[in-house]
Amino acid sequence: MARRGCFITLEGLDGAGKSTHAGWMADWLRGAGVDLLETREPGGTPLGEQLRELVLHQAMELRTETLLMFAARNEHWRTRILPALERGQWVLCDRYTDASFAYQGGGRELGAPAIRVLEDWVQQGQGPDCTFLFDVPLETARARLMQGRAAADRFEQEGAAFFERTRQAYHARAAEDPTRFRLIDARRSIPDIRTGLEAALRDLLRAYGTAAVSGETRGRA
Repeated sequence: MARRGCFITLEGLDGAGKSTHAGWMADWLRGAGVDLLETREPGGTPLGEQLRELVLHQAMELRTETLLMFAARNEHWRTRILPALERGQWVLCDRYTDASFAYQGGGRELGAPAIRVLEDWVQQGQGPDCTFLFDVPLETARARLMQGRAAADRFEQEGAAFFERTRQAYHARAAEDPTRFRLIDARRSIPDIRTGLEAALRDLLRAYGTAAVSGETRGRA
């Protein structure tokens, strides 16, 4: 039976820069010999992608939004993520349940208890092994977000207070589980950030024993 794979998630405010590094991390892991599933939330499945369009662009009541997020997550978890992990693949996911704690629980002020009930029901005590939280001050995130975006979605249109609550909820979530979270100061240069990410990914390779760190991989930046 294959050893269970490692489940890695990327989190942060819109504009924090996580998407800049997601593809690089996927390429690095594959270069190190990891059999990797790269995915995202909301989305990740045909049904999830349809729900993503509704959540991002259709006005709705907060509880409806939250339930749709978890409907997409349940489909994603049970049909893609969990089967991949069980057959030994690693999974790299752009956002997961921590985003619901941050955006719906914090930004939209639903609160953590309702999110926790849905998390327990869908995931049944299972979740990411490692979460990289890309963190920048709100002003930096907002400035980046305004660059090169054709049209903002429902979340990107929110004001500063919403994003400050979202950021604080992310920090609260990280404080609850410091062994899982790795806080990334995303104000630093891309090369500096990737040096830290590479060191963290090497630690995961050693912990999960999926692939040896080869001489070729050691030379990568």
